[in-house]
Amino acid sequence: MDFAVHNGARPTLIALSHLRWDFVFQRPQHLLTRAARTYDVIVVEEPAHTDAAVPGVEVHDREHGIRVVQPILPHGTDTATAVNHQRTVLDGLVAEARGPLTLWFYTPMALPFARHLEPDLIVFDKMDELAAFAGAPPLLKALEAEMLERADVVFTGGAAMFRASADRHANIHCFPSSIDTKHFGAARAGLPDPKDQAALPHPRIGFFGVVDERMDTALVGEIARLRPDWQVVMIGPTAKIDPAHLPQAPNLHWLGGKGYAELPAYLANWDVGFMPFALNDATRFISPTKTPEFLAAGLPVVSTAITDVVTPYGDMGLVEIAADAPATVAAIERLLARSADRAARAQWLERVDAHLAQGSWDQVWADMAALMDAARAAKTFPRLKETARV
Repeated sequence: MDFAVHNGARPTLIALSHLRWDFVFQRPQHLLTRAARTYDVIVVEEPAHTDAAVPGVEVHDREHGIRVVQPILPHGTDTATAVNHQRTVLDGLVAEARGPLTLWFYTPMALPFARHLEPDLIVFDKMDELAAFAGAPPLLKALEAEMLERADVVFTGGAAMFRASADRHANIHCFPSSIDTKHFGAARAGLPDPKDQAALPHPRIGFFGVVDERMDTALVGEIARLRPDWQVVMIGPTAKIDPAHLPQAPNLHWLGGKGYAELPAYLANWDVGFMPFALNDATRFISPTKTPEFLAAGLPVVSTAITDVVTPYGDMGLVEIAADAPATVAAIERLLARSADRAARAQWLERVDAHLAQGSWDQVWADMAALMDAARAAKTFPRLKETARV
């Protein structure tokens, strides 16, 4: 990557995120840990509200050289004060940057305290349709429109989202969820069974991810009811839903959140992966990272009809798609039977590996970085760009 670096300093990338860095390891973590090989990466989270008497800030250093900055606001802080405090925090970080500056947005809600800045590059990584989520601020749609006007380059987290946004920006590119094959592939060789599921009999049907309004919890409960001889293992923290309202059954196990490093051991000891996404506005454009992660682990998968799972995974016969509980049960039965057939399983894994070999998070980041370089050059040398068109 060729930067005109000031004073020999590394370039700085400040990511403005609605997600907590330590919550679950997903797209931002995959991309920004790779960005940290070249950039000084700072992740600015949404404020935490506490009993503090005055606004403050917490700074945490994480693996891979990531610095996480969390503004702190007293409970009841008004909007104007909140925006001013976040602007002050961000301005302080920008003032410390010695190399070229990239602002990387995950949320347009950061614009009220960031729009005054003039970085070398503005990136919008549109990984979710945030306006469709439960509790989304009414202002979000207008801020996203402004974000698309200001961004130099836009990335989308899936094909469905790209199709819906392609005409909204001149430099927009689709980067669906990718895979760290080595990490999840360790499950294929077999790993010790984690203690909190070791006593569970087989078959085990497993899910990992955030448990929120995107999950069809009724479907989860119905699968457990229809097949009491199956163990349904659900891993992940809850968000925006009351854990007390989750379905309960003797064969349904809510094990809570696990670290990224722990996941392969759980998957290695499941029989089928389960993606029980609700079909609603919040899931209309998602591209679940866990789809290729299940496959890299060698785990057969059944999913509801999420657009970016149906195509390509369902169309290619890599993932079973089911519309309701009886269809899901039937699909799981087929997958269990295929796993018992060595030849059929080997043929399926061969097709899985051929597909997964086409991409990786390393390649996604390399392609993104090249597009960022091109966008930065276009800003730096606009006259040269116009001349080239003549």
